[in-house]
Amino acid sequence: MSESANSATAAVLTEKVTEPLKRAFVGKDEIIDLLAVSLVAGENLFLLGPPGTAKSALVQELARRLDGQIFDYLLTRFTEPNELFGPFDIRQLRDGQLVTNTEGMLPEASFVFLDELLNANSAILNSLLMVLNERIFRRGRETIKLPLLMVVGASNRLPEDDALNALFDRFLLRVPCDNVAPEALAAVLTAGWRLDNTSDRPTGVVSVKEIRQLQRRIADVQLESVREPYVELVQRLRHAGIPISDRRAVRLQRVIAASALLCGRQEANRADFWVLRYIWNTEEQQPVLASLIQNALEKASENEMAVSHTRARQADEADPEQIGRGLSNIERQLNDGVEDTERVYLQDQVAILASRCEWVRNEQQREFLQQQVQQLWDKLGVNAK
Repeated sequence: MSESANSATAAVLTEKVTEPLKRAFVGKDEIIDLLAVSLVAGENLFLLGPPGTAKSALVQELARRLDGQIFDYLLTRFTEPNELFGPFDIRQLRDGQLVTNTEGMLPEASFVFLDELLNANSAILNSLLMVLNERIFRRGRETIKLPLLMVVGASNRLPEDDALNALFDRFLLRVPCDNVAPEALAAVLTAGWRLDNTSDRPTGVVSVKEIRQLQRRIADVQLESVREPYVELVQRLRHAGIPISDRRAVRLQRVIAASALLCGRQEANRADFWVLRYIWNTEEQQPVLASLIQNALEKASENEMAVSHTRARQADEADPEQIGRGLSNIERQLNDGVEDTERVYLQDQVAILASRCEWVRNEQQREFLQQQVQQLWDKLGVNAK
């Protein structure tokens, strides 16, 4: 695919796939933008939210518009490998051959949606890890290279043990998926009714083959101009308590490059750092990340912002509930007792959340949060900043 064809495919993906999805799924713009970035980067996306918030429907509609085969499954603690990957072929089993019948199952899908992902048990965990990380399914002597474009996982909770942490880590980007705000409910009802009763929606607007070619062009995006500021940002995020392994730091370059491709550029710039808002491990980290990434975006030049992704140009509005959870978490740690080195780290966290309070629109909420910040400064023995 030539550079011009590559840009054309990215433009069609935006105009004919993601924009119609945004009209059909009210209040899900953020998730749809991240689905597009993850798709182009060939990375996995994790959705955190309760049932009934259109997670599965979003992936199904995306697959429909890309003419791709989807495998959609709800995991339970008792899910067996056969339910995901297919049973052994009985005919070949009689001849002593262990061959999996994958027809209609995960190994044949272009898109995979795994609901309640963190219910995965030890019987399927290792196989899932290989699927997510290497795009390979292995059973005994059998090794199958998968045609996967992306995997979307969802859960209403975050992992609580090491085995599930390894699974969660395979999802490079994470985004909340909640019910819409009350004022948007009427629009959701209208859009949902229209979607349910429209049978002639376009299909196969962009082919799976074109998406694969676009994914291969990720390696051609120039990252040299952002390498130094990216290194500085990763170091700052680590210092703020956001764990980013070297492996994840390398892979995150793919989503930065995908942001550039979706904007029709062959060179990344600082504005593409917006994708790093979505690398949190806990809900408390979300406002910290939002503040640090907003600071990084403010260093982008006018020229860089002029050709940036829409998501980079939208000032990230502070979520008072997220900030409150972050402040409460710091207070619990202080009450439990911390070492001097940990106190320095907590001071940095409070400073970040304090700056985030300024972005809270509601005056009463903002003042309440600022009072909480002052109380933490008092406990830390630091003058208000």
